[in-house]
Amino acid sequence: MTVSIADIEAAARRLQGQAVRTPLLRSTLLDARAGREVLIKAEPLQRTGSFKFRGAYNRIAMIPAADRGKGVVAFSSGNHAQGVAAAARLFGIKATIVMPADAPAIKRRNTESYGATVVPYDRFGEDREAVTAKIVAETGATLVRPYDDPGIIAGQGTIGLEIAEQCAELGVRPDAVLASCSGGGLVSGVSIAIRARMPGVRIYAAEPEALDDMRRSLAAGERVTNDPGARSICDALQSPTPGQITFPIARETLAGGVTAPDDAVLRAMAVAFETLKLVLEPGGAVGLAATLENRIPDDIRSVVIVCSGGNVDAATFRDALATL
Repeated sequence: MTVSIADIEAAARRLQGQAVRTPLLRSTLLDARAGREVLIKAEPLQRTGSFKFRGAYNRIAMIPAADRGKGVVAFSSGNHAQGVAAAARLFGIKATIVMPADAPAIKRRNTESYGATVVPYDRFGEDREAVTAKIVAETGATLVRPYDDPGIIAGQGTIGLEIAEQCAELGVRPDAVLASCSGGGLVSGVSIAIRARMPGVRIYAAEPEALDDMRRSLAAGERVTNDPGARSICDALQSPTPGQITFPIARETLAGGVTAPDDAVLRAMAVAFETLKLVLEPGGAVGLAATLENRIPDDIRSVVIVCSGGNVDAATFRDALATL
């Protein structure tokens, strides 16, 4: 594979003192709702409010010192944007972020607050990679991809190392781990770490029902694409197809994919708030939604769910709380 457990361990050393070792949360109330033991890896409590800081910091740390002065550029709907912006600021370098014009306002505000320059584009009418490539050509900045980069995958994989350590501390041996999936950087990195540290534990990609390209790609044995007209409230999980690097890893390491519809995602956000006092964004709640909807295999009696982010706008969170 393009990423090894040694790469993830090296990323963990780079992130020491920079990334938060997020807690693994439990609730008897949540277990009762799910009908099984549920442990939540709370990445909303990560720096910038999502797991993306891990990969961004690790990748930027790998840029040769001579190239850092040219800055970095990234394309993102918001969480990767914030992770790159915050990490670049720590390294004292310029960050330019190509962001969909319809990204949640909170994600754009936060990205700009970290000092990045935001370049908006139309996600349904423009090619984000073409917009980004033009900036790279003009500035010589380093492109920090959201998922299809070994440095990014290794950084996200540090979550898997922490899950293994925390489960050992709690005396828990889960049957499975679920992680939200868009392009696949998170779930592929986590799967490498879990397979190395907790052999036999199954790993599943969790996706919105309307944007299940990873689940269908795994079933088909090749990368497939989402319907361009498909929509979901999970704004962070809208990559059209699994990555060229992430999919071969997923094909080798994942047990499959699970999905949840948008209404179930809103309910899961409300349940996380009610039982754990944890704020989730839609993309961060899809694995919990699939579990609460009994869309995971029945033989999974203990599950760790990576709730990947909490950068939700107030209106969407009000919609979620209205389901209580």
